[in-house]
Amino acid sequence: MSQKLNQEEKLQNFINGEWLEPGNGAYADVTNPATLETLVQVPLSGKEEVASAVEAAKKAQKDWALVPAPQRAEVLYRVGLIMKERKEYLSRWLTMENGKVLEEARGEVQEGIDMAFYMAGEGRRLFGQTTPSELKDKFAMSVRAPVGVVGIITPWNFPIAIATWKSFPAIVAGNAVVWKPASETPVMAFELAKIFEEAGLPKGVINVVFGSGSNVGEAMLEENDIRVISFTGSNEVGRGIASKCGQKLKKVSLEMGGKNAVIVMDDADLSLAVEGILWSAFGTSGQRCTACSRVLVHESLKDQLEERLMYEMAKLTIGNGLDESIKVGPIINQKGLEKIKSYIRVGNAEGAKLLAGGYVLENGEHKKGHYFAPTLFTDVKADMRIAQEEIFGPVVSLIPIKSLEEAIEINNGVEFGLSSSIFTKDINKVFAAQRDLDTGIVYVNAGTTGAEIHLPFGGTKGTGNGHRDSGLAALDVFTEWKSVYVDFSGKLQRAQIDVE
Repeated sequence: MSQKLNQEEKLQNFINGEWLEPGNGAYADVTNPATLETLVQVPLSGKEEVASAVEAAKKAQKDWALVPAPQRAEVLYRVGLIMKERKEYLSRWLTMENGKVLEEARGEVQEGIDMAFYMAGEGRRLFGQTTPSELKDKFAMSVRAPVGVVGIITPWNFPIAIATWKSFPAIVAGNAVVWKPASETPVMAFELAKIFEEAGLPKGVINVVFGSGSNVGEAMLEENDIRVISFTGSNEVGRGIASKCGQKLKKVSLEMGGKNAVIVMDDADLSLAVEGILWSAFGTSGQRCTACSRVLVHESLKDQLEERLMYEMAKLTIGNGLDESIKVGPIINQKGLEKIKSYIRVGNAEGAKLLAGGYVLENGEHKKGHYFAPTLFTDVKADMRIAQEEIFGPVVSLIPIKSLEEAIEINNGVEFGLSSSIFTKDINKVFAAQRDLDTGIVYVNAGTTGAEIHLPFGGTKGTGNGHRDSGLAALDVFTEWKSVYVDFSGKLQRAQIDVE
């Protein structure tokens, strides 16, 4: 494969260090959501390719686990350097296949670069613990051990960032990886596999199998030698994965979306709040799990906030993200558009007041592409479907509140618990909110987006199952704790019995 990918090229699976076409010869077109032009063709692989990838990973992992962790880390460091060198190339391809504006694409690639360097540092840590033994002449410690073969399933909305959150800690911890990327955005996986290859990662340590969830994903769940599944995607699919993994006693890590709220208190800096809401609600066209989809605004500021938001929303430029002047890109596909349209109908039927947007953009420069106007509902009640269910688009619901206590109750009264935000100048409200908001991430005087890679990422309730991507917590997903006791007394000592 050439270093630079050509449009309309057929991608290939990466298994045991080789580039392979799918055995069934089946491919699907990958289209640019901004222009509807065909970019590349992605393989539609099946269980045979998954079996080959698992076999390769199982074999490679035994040797990889014996490589000293600092040497494993050096490969990740080289991956980071190559990504940094190719940042603009990767960013432009990311914009073309995903649709997000170039500024955001560059930020996502930078997140992958940061993750490479951060996890490379863990190669000289991977800390366990030492602790006193209750018996004489006995040493006790715990160490991290790799789990073996890891399966990762990544979504289309952050095709390189989330992949690095999962693959980098798995690899530095001594595991081998079988990766199913989203078929909508396969180029980032293809390019990252090439970078791993160039950085000197041994064959079989990472394997990329393209295909649908019903074929490749299901086959991964059935493979007994995959001991961990790390999944980011919808709640419905995640619950199914958890059920099947539970039957096989697989370890499973789930990140499944959010219904995130920005709280605007009566003492908030309104200009700052408006800026934070716009970025969180309409960045990535609202297609991120941390997107702000609810604004809980104090009733004394409601009218002002509505007016300011509508004024700023009218200035948002919408179009092809390769144009540096564009602020909001397209929706990923027609299915995504139809889902958003259905929720506009729901909101209207429920009695919410539509202040802005609520329609597909399909004329002029938007004729070829999947575009939806940034949308604002007001006078929304907390129990309305548009305030409860994840829409995954540029749609925001304003809910008036009378107090912080009411805001916290409404924030917590949804199925999800990923991210929340409060704008206030009152330090007492800040500490009460960060304690009481039932979300895995809390922002103060910022929107609901902007996670940094050295902190855990994930949420509560329907957002996940307790595990976290990113930060040190990511290592817990991809390692097992092993307790080691070394008795140098020269005699058999029985814990809890022979204690003097």
